[in-house]
This record gives sequence, structure tokens and C-alpha cells, in this order.
Amino acid sequence: MTADRPTMVNGFDDSRTDSLPAGTRDKIRRRHAALGPAYRLFYDDPVELVRGSGTYLYDAEGNEYLDAYNNVPCVGHAHPRIVEAVHAQMGILNTNTRYLQESILDYAEQLLSTFPAELGNAIFTCTGSEANDLALRVAHYVTGNQGIIVTANAYHGVTSAVAAISPSLGENSPLGANVRVVAAPDIRCAGGDLNEYMRTQTTAAIADLRRHGYGLAAFVADSIFSSDGVFAGPPGFLAPILDEVHRAGGLYIADEVQPGFGRTGDGWWGFARHGIVPDIATLGKPMGNGIPIAAAIFRPELLANFGRQIRYFNTFGGNTVSIAAAKAVLDVIGDEHLIDNAAHVGHQLVTGLRDSARITDQIGDIRGTGLFIGVDVVTGQGEHTPDPKTAARIVNTLRARRVLISASGPNGNVLKVRPPMAFRAADANRFLEAFHQVIIDVANTP
Repeated sequence: MTADRPTMVNGFDDSRTDSLPAGTRDKIRRRHAALGPAYRLFYDDPVELVRGSGTYLYDAEGNEYLDAYNNVPCVGHAHPRIVEAVHAQMGILNTNTRYLQESILDYAEQLLSTFPAELGNAIFTCTGSEANDLALRVAHYVTGNQGIIVTANAYHGVTSAVAAISPSLGENSPLGANVRVVAAPDIRCAGGDLNEYMRTQTTAAIADLRRHGYGLAAFVADSIFSSDGVFAGPPGFLAPILDEVHRAGGLYIADEVQPGFGRTGDGWWGFARHGIVPDIATLGKPMGNGIPIAAAIFRPELLANFGRQIRYFNTFGGNTVSIAAAKAVLDVIGDEHLIDNAAHVGHQLVTGLRDSARITDQIGDIRGTGLFIGVDVVTGQGEHTPDPKTAARIVNTLRARRVLISASGPNGNVLKVRPPMAFRAADANRFLEAFHQVIIDVANTP
């Protein structure tokens, strides 16, 4: 069974505007007037943020919030080494990649060293959407096919091409006719064999694309399946998918925008947990700690003819300032041992969440790896029926305690805990204490 799908997970309901303080009402109305209706706010009571530091955010009154959600500032808000690198470079030069610059070469070599040797070329963009868009262009060009396979509630970006492969955008943002979906890798639905479950779905989707004359260009997957509800294991279920994709002449594109840069706690890239090497990996958001930079990483043979025959240039993709930020991020992840930290603190979070889950029968599966955790909120013990209303209540009650998370999944019932990678044991303790109290409140209040 499924619940009614929310129009926006954890979104502010505009009809509540009149119930808010006068200053907040005024800012919301100004937002609508200047930015239009596409922009959305989080939480029943929106937060006005004016400052960030590490794993903390501060509102206009100086109140401190623990950030257990934002992955873009992956090494922490306003990290001094990122600020210093960007500030210094802004005072020297900021230009595009048509000039020889050693900084982009140093960074590209450092970044590529974190990937398997088979992935040897980087093309820089400004956003993850652009990186995924480029990956699709290369896949169509190299294979000569048009068909794309994604998971059922995937999100891959905002350009027209990647919106057309992003089912999570909803029915009013239709998929392309050349797109097929497979179910999320949920072991509970797999009859005990997740590998075969994913292989069977993939081969069926490939056959349907062939039947309709599209062939297979690529299978695209976020390696942590964030929008699908966070599915991390057991590791290995991507391997049979890659086998079938290659057998059909397609490419495997690993979308590492969310799981990448060590967030999973057991290596730099989410796909590596499954023992595979993709044909293309795409990076974004956390790469520059919020400074616009992204990339697509390729097997060099895929670009041999594409690079010569197709004109691709991203004017400020890989600009000098963004490269400075990105290099500082890589350095901080290494110097501050943030991948090991993700593993240790992630284990602490999962253990504590499972302790709190014993209080109520409305907490179901708790899954994830490193600092990327999903918590199912369901209608009752033994039930898998999603309960998005209770999930929203938990999210908003935590917000009232000045702890910020959000929700995910096709029904909006999966609590998403995805803090900056600088989240330490003390932060986890504060989060778990607040979560425990909120679950007690939920369990005791109808």
C-alpha cells in the first residue's frame, strides 16, 4: 500500500502564511512577488538563516540550529580553509579554461587519483545537472541509442534532458518516451535475492526499449538512491545491473552528486561499495562546499571521438575560483579524516536511531551507510504502509527543537539524515537526544 504522494516533501504550506509573525509574513510575500511560485520553503514554520559555522546554522535572532541535513557544505558551513582559498583566488584571477592554468591540472590529477584507473578524464561544469546532461549526451553519441533506465523515484537534475529522467519531479514533469523505470533496490521486495531482483527488472526494461526502437544508451543511478528513500545495501546489487547494461551495449552512469566525496564512509565514491567501475561518474553540489563546480568523469575512450567531433565548452565550468574551492575541499576531507569520521559517526547514529525506534511501532526500517541514513515512518508494527503525516510531524518537531532534517521517498515518509561530513560524535549525541524526545512525544500523543 502507498499513501497519497505529497506535492513537496517537507514543504511549507502557503495557506499558513497568515498565522505567522508579521515579519515572516512580509518576507514570504516578498519572496512570492520577486521569485514567483516555483521557489519553496522548508518546514511548517520556515527558518530565516543568516549565518553558518561548521555543523551549525543561526537564525536572525541568533538561535543555533544543528544541521543534520545539508550535504552541499560537505566539510562544514563557512569552513575557514575554503573561505581562505576562495578569497585569495578572487584577489588574483578568475577566468575560464581556454587558458593554460596549472591549478586546474593539479586539481584534476588529484581528483582522478581518487577514482579507479579506468576513469581518466574529467570535464568540469558548474552544476550536477549540467554534469548529468553532458553524461547523457556522451552516452547517446557513443552508443547511437536513445533509451535510458532510471529508478522509480530518481532525481538527476533540472535541465530539460535530466528532468525527463527524474520521476521524483512528479506527474506534471513527464518522463521522456525513451525512459524506462525500475523499482528501487529494496531488499524487502526482492524475495531474498536483491541481485536477481535488480537484474530481472533491468533486462525487462532493456527489452522494452529495444521493442520500441530506442535501444539502450545508459542506466543512470544515484548510488545511494536518495530520492527513492535511501537504499544502501547489501552492497553488490549494482554489479548485475552493470553486466546487463554492458551486454546490451549501453553505458552505466553513476550519479555521485549525493553519495560522493566519502559520505558513505567506506571510500570516496558510492559506486565502489558495489565492486563496480562505471563508464561515467557525475559529481556536483558538495564538490566546492557550495561554490558552483561539478564534473563528469569518463573512461577516456568515450571522449576520443566525442571530444573531436562535438563542440562542448562550459564557459565557467572549472573556473579558477571554483577550482580553488574544490581543491580545498579535497584537502580538508583528507586532512580532517572525514571519510573515517563518516563511518564512525554514521554507525553511532544508526545505533542510536534503532534504540529510539523501540519506543514506537511507527519507526520501521532504518538503513543507510556513513552519514546518509533513511528512517521509514510507517502506520504501525509489522506494517510497511508509509505514514508521511507522522514523518512530517517528526521533521517539524525536530525543527522546533532546532535540529534540522528533512524527508524523502516517493511517499515522503522516509526521514533523511544527511549532515555535513564534519558532523562529529558530540553532534550525533545532540541529534539523538532530540530525536529520542521527539519519538517519545509522537508515541504518547495521538
